[in-house]
Amino acid sequence: MTRSQLREHCFKMLFCADFYPAEEKEEQLERYFEEPSEEGETPEGVEEILHSVVMSEKHEEFLKSKTEDIMRKVPELDAKIDEVAQGWKTKRMGRVDLTILRLALYEMLYDDEVPEKVAINEAVELAKKFGGNESPAFINGVLAKLVQG
Repeated sequence: MTRSQLREHCFKMLFCADFYPAEEKEEQLERYFEEPSEEGETPEGVEEILHSVVMSEKHEEFLKSKTEDIMRKVPELDAKIDEVAQGWKTKRMGRVDLTILRLALYEMLYDDEVPEKVAINEAVELAKKFGGNESPAFINGVLAKLVQG
């Protein structure tokens, strides 16, 4: 499984967990790996797998650990995002954009194996796939300010 695929799963896990109270988040992470695969069609009519959690135990443990660590750091990550997101505090942001920002900022601050430029580029790609039309530019702008700051 590629790093991009692992990152996408981490995004989905964080996004899903954000809808539950704190005491249920760990259980929701476990349930993520029980979800069935989901298929769909691209706008061009090509069949594709939209969601599949078939992976090695090593990757599953890596994702659980990373996601749990990010969830523990949410208050700190949100405070840093709030410092640079003028007019768009985390409380006002859409959950998709906020989850992508949290994941990217976590990688920039705490994952020595992910260069800042890669974290930003991958965040923009997630925004293109899961966010709205303005999401890629918004994500790029906030993360660029975090790098400068």
